[in-house]
Amino acid sequence: MNDITSMPALMLASKIKNKELSVTEVLDQQLKVIHEREPLYNSYITIMDDEAQKQAKLVQQRIDAGELNDSPLAGVPIAIKDNICTKSVRTTCASKMLENFVPNYDATVIEKLKNSGVIVIGKVNLDEFAMGGSTKTSYFGPSKNPWNTDHVPGGSSGGSASVVAAEQAFISLGSDTGGSIRQPASYCGLVGFKPTYGTVSRYGLVALAPSLDQIGPFGRTISDCTAVLDIISGHDPKDSSSVNIKNYSYMEALVNDVKKMKIGVPNLFLNKDLDEDILNCFTEVVEIFENMGAEVEYFDMDKLKYGPQAYYVISCAEASSSLARFDGVRYGYRTNDYDGLTDLYKKSRSEAFGDEVKRRIMLGAFTQGPGNYEAYYNKAMKVRRLIYDEYQEAFDKYDILLSPESLTTAPHINYNNNDPKDKYRSEMLNVSVNLAGLPGVSIPCGRDKKGLPIGIQLIGNRFDEKKIIRAAYAFEQVKPYKRPSTLI
Repeated sequence: MNDITSMPALMLASKIKNKELSVTEVLDQQLKVIHEREPLYNSYITIMDDEAQKQAKLVQQRIDAGELNDSPLAGVPIAIKDNICTKSVRTTCASKMLENFVPNYDATVIEKLKNSGVIVIGKVNLDEFAMGGSTKTSYFGPSKNPWNTDHVPGGSSGGSASVVAAEQAFISLGSDTGGSIRQPASYCGLVGFKPTYGTVSRYGLVALAPSLDQIGPFGRTISDCTAVLDIISGHDPKDSSSVNIKNYSYMEALVNDVKKMKIGVPNLFLNKDLDEDILNCFTEVVEIFENMGAEVEYFDMDKLKYGPQAYYVISCAEASSSLARFDGVRYGYRTNDYDGLTDLYKKSRSEAFGDEVKRRIMLGAFTQGPGNYEAYYNKAMKVRRLIYDEYQEAFDKYDILLSPESLTTAPHINYNNNDPKDKYRSEMLNVSVNLAGLPGVSIPCGRDKKGLPIGIQLIGNRFDEKKIIRAAYAFEQVKPYKRPSTLI
């Protein structure tokens, strides 16, 4: 066990600030662990050894000069999902299409992290263009779950979860389109936070579905995630969907008190498909909240069952449009053998996109085709509004909503993730949060009979992150983070 790389990010930052550890010492230990464990977990696509060393020296100088006294995470290494642009460092989206693409700018979240003294140490694996729930669609091969390498870490932000659980990064950034932060956090025993749509800039995020995508953090504690949110949240004029609020001050919500908080549990999420171990764990979670003074009530939210259908129509339609730019002409992969412009388009896209990406592009093109827009896309948007309204009715009664994060724990790496029924059951718990633009957090609550982590999900109303942070923090005092017993 490496004592430095196993500690929470805020504790590490405090030790750096108090001169107990130097930034370069921390980085050296982190890179050592990465190179020791990476052959087993396959979580990184690009490890930024030299660039990180340069950052560490500059950050140490800024700390010594007193420039970063107000930064909660100065000197802490962070890993970045490889669909977030990083200047002079390739951003692949885990696709052959962008295997050698190097942006000439940093995403807004990267700028904010660097300004606050956080050190970017590498770009991590994901499902190709964030399409999938396992990292198995990655052009660079699947990542492994640190709790058991025979199981997936989830997706699409599987690499972002795997690196934090494997202690190859203290914190990480992912993106969440339909549960892509919360589900892998659950599978890997971490905290994963999806903020309200518009609170974190998407400028520099390679879009999957622009009206659903949201960047958010992974951490070992809710406090670590909250510290990251404080850094990356805020209005950005470069993002037209960014909300004009300057400061969210999330850290002040880290209070161990849920007395008289009203928590609603949608009955729909506790259906017959729920794994027995997860149901037992969830029942215990409800008891814990009640013992802490919260009021928990079960109620019906029937319209949420239409979430997955609406999600796939909307997300695939937007993905089809977003990925149209990758045509072999401007940037990205270009086929070597083609006859004319149309053939260049066809061959470049056919050779560079994986099967899952092609499926979603075709579905998205179909739903926007002649005669189909009204029948599919427009109806999906109406369902989206019904789901949003149903959430608003729920938040008239409850402060937050509580549910299992997933119907099962992390599946075996050889499982068939193309089973439509399996996808529907899993995504029903997650996609409605994105359709409604709400904040949600997954926090660990126990383990199943195989020793794999189980997560629960806390959902808040728009811009009500502080309520779910408070509930998550109070719960964490009863059920603190546990590191994977499989780590060296």
